[in-house]
Amino acid sequence: MALRPTHPRGAHAEVAPGRGAPQGQTVPPRDRPCYEFNPGLPRASDDRGCVHCRHYLTARCPHLEEFLEDLYEPDPE
Repeated sequence: MALRPTHPRGAHAEVAPGRGAPQGQTVPPRDRPCYEFNPGLPRASDDRGCVHCRHYLTARCPHLEEFLEDLYEPDPE
């Protein structure tokens, strides 16, 4: 039986402190309807996370603009 992520589709989820990411950092969304696993990755990586999608950060990604905004947001000083 496969477990599905509990955060909403298409939403960035805050990672709880002490659970893998520094406080306030976000993880990429998972389980979007456009997801297609990247066959160049090991099958064990297929967690339906956008970073494992064959279209992630490519022109074929329907959410590219959103991801680029996240990558280029200035860090608070």
